[in-house]
Amino acid sequence: MFKTIKKTLSSSALAVTLGLTTLAADLSAAEHNWRFSNLYGRGTAFGEVYESLAKNIETKSEGRIKVQVLYSGEGVGTSGLLGAVKSGLVTMGAPFQSMHAGELPAGVVEIGLPGGTDDPAELQALFHDKGWDKVLTKAYGSQGLVWLEPYIQPPVYILTKQEIKSAEDFKGLKIRAPGAYGKFLRNLGASPVSLSWSEIYTSLATGVIDGSIGSNMIDHRDGNHVEVAKYMYKLPLAGAQVLPVIVNRSAWKKLPEELQAVVQEATEQHAADQLRLSKKWESEAVAEMEAKGLLWSPEPSDVDRKAWAAAGAGLWDEYAAQDKYSKELIDILRNSK
Repeated sequence: MFKTIKKTLSSSALAVTLGLTTLAADLSAAEHNWRFSNLYGRGTAFGEVYESLAKNIETKSEGRIKVQVLYSGEGVGTSGLLGAVKSGLVTMGAPFQSMHAGELPAGVVEIGLPGGTDDPAELQALFHDKGWDKVLTKAYGSQGLVWLEPYIQPPVYILTKQEIKSAEDFKGLKIRAPGAYGKFLRNLGASPVSLSWSEIYTSLATGVIDGSIGSNMIDHRDGNHVEVAKYMYKLPLAGAQVLPVIVNRSAWKKLPEELQAVVQEATEQHAADQLRLSKKWESEAVAEMEAKGLLWSPEPSDVDRKAWAAAGAGLWDEYAAQDKYSKELIDILRNSK
């Protein structure tokens, strides 16, 4: 009996030892263990693109960098994402700059002020040929962050619970619209509210808000927002959005140059994937939402279009006054016209 117990204990101890050895081997297999936080929930279209970025970094680094992807609500909230990367709580992040307007004003200019271009070629030239990349490298660098290849997403539209027949109908509505989008809608008489993407559905359903922007049509589709708000206004708030991938500078400096190049190349591939896939997904998202009851507002009148243009007219001056980096970006933008 004693021999049997002794044999069993010895086997169990061996199993535990082997298990701990395997775990230690798994942890030591990677030279750098990163946590990557993004804005989307598991199973969403864009969430899967971020997963691909993480896997691409692991593959290109031949396992030297291990990337754990954290989705919306998994330890880091949307409004805390920038701070989490700065502090090193997470190593890499894909923030929505409008949620961090007070921390990094230049990010709101970076994402695209209302009335901006929807031409990817023009945006690429602005970032890589006309100097926005240099300014943003400095702006994020001042916060202890490394700014990597940004990616382009489709236009920003507003979904509401009640039909918007003219721009006048925005008056008094509570609309989820952070950053410059909120300022734009305030100029139309609406009351902007800052909420994370994961809060939109419940806030619409319970009447906390009357409408919401999505980062794009795919956001509205993936959030099932049309179930609780079925009217879409035809004029976009912005022709496109440009969002960054950022890395904690201390973690970045620990990478040898060849691994820094790997991460840079992976973010460039991620940007190409985002642009290619988002164009395809946007048309699919609209068709799916229309099948679920999405209704478009009437064609905006000339008066509505003028009101729309006037609502965004003063934002350039307002954001140029925020800080020196914002002014540099706006100056480049004006000189590009």
